[in-house]
Amino acid sequence: MKLRIALLATLTILLIFPVLMRARAEPDHIQTPIALTHVNVIDVTNGEVRRDMTVGIVGDRISSVGPNATASVPTDAKVIDATGQFLIPGLWDMHVHWYQRNTFTLFIANGVTGVRQMFGKSDLLRWRGQIAKGSLLGPRMVVASPIIDGPEPVWPKSIVVRNEEEGRKAVRRVKQWGADFVKVYFLLPREAYFGIADEAKQQGITFVGHVPNAVSAGEASDAGQKSIEHLTGIVLQCSDKETELREEIVKPKDQGSRARAMATARETYNPKKAADLFVRFVKNQTWQCPTLTVLRSSAYLDDENLRRDGRLKYIPRQLQQRWSVRIATMDENDSARAKKSFQKEMEIVGAMRKAGVQMLAGTDAGNPFCFPGFSLHEELALFVIAGLTPAEALRTATLNPAKFSGLEKTLGTIEVGKIADLVLLDANPLEDIRNTQRIKAVVANGRLFDRKALDKLLADAEGAARR
Repeated sequence: MKLRIALLATLTILLIFPVLMRARAEPDHIQTPIALTHVNVIDVTNGEVRRDMTVGIVGDRISSVGPNATASVPTDAKVIDATGQFLIPGLWDMHVHWYQRNTFTLFIANGVTGVRQMFGKSDLLRWRGQIAKGSLLGPRMVVASPIIDGPEPVWPKSIVVRNEEEGRKAVRRVKQWGADFVKVYFLLPREAYFGIADEAKQQGITFVGHVPNAVSAGEASDAGQKSIEHLTGIVLQCSDKETELREEIVKPKDQGSRARAMATARETYNPKKAADLFVRFVKNQTWQCPTLTVLRSSAYLDDENLRRDGRLKYIPRQLQQRWSVRIATMDENDSARAKKSFQKEMEIVGAMRKAGVQMLAGTDAGNPFCFPGFSLHEELALFVIAGLTPAEALRTATLNPAKFSGLEKTLGTIEVGKIADLVLLDANPLEDIRNTQRIKAVVANGRLFDRKALDKLLADAEGAARR
């Protein structure tokens, strides 16, 4: 009897094993070749429209781009007549804090096919790999280290660094851990910051983040910080009272010292100092990620319309409660200062654009009223209000992220051989940047999501948020 049972078990395993092997070898979805015909292709490099084109997609790559009249379409391709529609590269949000795995699809549903996660966690490293393999649907990710901050860090779970040697150790540690880049923060001591900068160079890993209070924006640029987030350090360095105000910020007399110092810095802002600093940024190829969306939302947290935003249905209740706490702690003085600060920051972005400083689109999604996917389109609109052309704004979320991340050979433009991350629009974004919101379809890693599929992604994300 035991022998018969053993033989039956062995036979069952032998029968099932080939099926299991096939299941592992085959992808979750077979990607039929796609042909977008009669489409207007946006050339983000020069800001022009290539009209009546056919774009072919095979697997996860763009296989052909050419005039519709001479295009050859594979017989097994899914043909999409895109007459009157416009094709742009997939968008990137270069500053997010989004850790809700079940709602990563909000990015895809909004045409955001790539993100830069700005506070590294082990879950993100795992999800980064799953997305790359296609077993999890979401935007491709580049992931920061955990924030590296000073002895009394702003945020929990930051890496605490007190001196140069600890800074160097932190860089080696996060590189081994798997971070794509190092992120620095406000309260780092000077010697620790410059130790991090030098060690990052030696280890061949990029470092980005906030300019620490004890370091000037120019010094950060000279030290090789590749991107400055939220325009940190710029207003202070451009003040005629920079030295005394920096002392007040680094060694505050009381809780309100920093806010008062920054208000004074805005009032004593010197355009000549700013122009000199921007030349330095251009020379050092220091990128700016202004995150105008979060700067605006922080300034207008007292706006009742924000509480009625229909997109709140996509935000988990627990996160909404955290947002409410942030709102409750803001008084009228905070609000007034934030509004003045936002106006100055918009002016600075316009001035940097004229100086040729390179910029990246980022929203700080995860902060109050910065919505994953949706807010990237608001960021582009704010760039245009600040003085960028629609073509320049579009580059901040397409070609520029690819260049910044060293991915321009595979992403950022619509060319043969590049990864098929694409967004099909009903109207021309070069005429009105707000047309990036008029999404007809998204192609993510060669996989097509038409409007019906995108609406389902939104509905599923809404359900996940409720749960």
